[in-house]
Amino acid sequence: MRTSRPPTPSPAPVGDGAPGGTRVFLSLWAGQVLSLLGTAIGRFTVMLWAWEQTGEATTLALLGFFEMGTTVLLSPLAGAVADRMPRKWALILSDLGAGAVTAALLTLYLTGHLQVWHLYVGAVLSGAFETFQFPAYSAAVTVLVPRRHYARASGLISMAETASRAFGPPLAAALLPWLNYGGLLVLDLATLGLALMILVFLRIPEPEVSEEGARSRGSLLHEASWGFRYIFARRGLLGLQLLLSAVNFLASFAVVLRSPMILARTAGDAQILGNVQAAAGIGGLVGGLLLASWGGPRRRVHGVFAGIFLAMLGNLILGSGQTAWVWAAGAFLFPLAITVSNGSNQAIWQAKVAPDLQGRVFAVRRQIAQLAGLPGMLLAGPLADRLFEPALSPGGQLTPSLGPVFGTGPGAGMGLLLALSGIAGLLLLSIALAQPSLRHVEDSLPDHQLAQGSQE
Repeated sequence: MRTSRPPTPSPAPVGDGAPGGTRVFLSLWAGQVLSLLGTAIGRFTVMLWAWEQTGEATTLALLGFFEMGTTVLLSPLAGAVADRMPRKWALILSDLGAGAVTAALLTLYLTGHLQVWHLYVGAVLSGAFETFQFPAYSAAVTVLVPRRHYARASGLISMAETASRAFGPPLAAALLPWLNYGGLLVLDLATLGLALMILVFLRIPEPEVSEEGARSRGSLLHEASWGFRYIFARRGLLGLQLLLSAVNFLASFAVVLRSPMILARTAGDAQILGNVQAAAGIGGLVGGLLLASWGGPRRRVHGVFAGIFLAMLGNLILGSGQTAWVWAAGAFLFPLAITVSNGSNQAIWQAKVAPDLQGRVFAVRRQIAQLAGLPGMLLAGPLADRLFEPALSPGGQLTPSLGPVFGTGPGAGMGLLLALSGIAGLLLLSIALAQPSLRHVEDSLPDHQLAQGSQE
């Protein structure tokens, strides 16, 4: 059964971007800076509250698992929906849904009924709404920005994400004594409201329908599965995505364990954790600035490879460190490198995939990339709590051999696990570099066709 579509308003030519598109993109980006700053404050608040209740890395790992798990399950469907509805409304509705989740958690906290399992439910719902935002946002940027500036736009987007990590955690830690957990959640809602006010007044054009986009039309389930067929039919893009999936698996250990490792090593010092989180945010900010001003290497795939190398080196430094300065150095390097790698990768996909297909293709691409992160998030907490932490406790099995390098006591086992993920990533990269389909992915696939009359 074929599902009807709403009419597509104001098709935009692709190549030089829509008229006035750069101004609209910058306004959209500014709103995202506000929204993401509030989100970073809210997530840091929830994480601290959860750690205060349980003191277990597994609790924090489950928060990440439930949110990412939802995005993985819903991504293909969300991508198809994003290609059917106006991009602007997809962004507005996803923001409204995320705000409703934060408001519900705030109400539970203020009434004294908040429990850890409520956070898990909130993570599921937040992941669902975020799933609809990513493909709509990515596809909107493609029609707003000239093709030659895709990597620069990715750099600015990364700056918005990483600026929130740079300033959100230390700001939350500094304000916590005065605002408490409830006040920080209110701040999260306020920034979201400002971002929505900006978004409501923007005009985001829709892309023209490509030949392949017309052929892909059908029922919602048919269109949801189209992204899989598109990627699996293109060996270079599939190989690139599998590489990033493996990197995501290893990176998930850093995502889950960095905060509990530092809290464990510092007896729960939120200020030190906030400072290290800030270093990570600043690293991503520097990476975004570098990419936005430079535009990345001429061959984007070189940026992907270089970023993976430096990111895994950052994991190795972070895990082997025992002082705040070393943790900050590793935390700084990892997002800087990932920003360059992801921005270069995004530019490749934006150039190869027709804009009217990007919602469903990018959603599936994200699903493939994140799917490998789920087992990493599930394994990281239990491995740390039950195997690596006891092994590097005083008198533990690995203490005589690895204790001089990683230290002993709380947090040392998590550091070892982080370092091992970095070493594994460097080995993975050496295997990837030997694959011609990955090295030559930009040459083996043509760029998508420009709309009639548009110029490069």
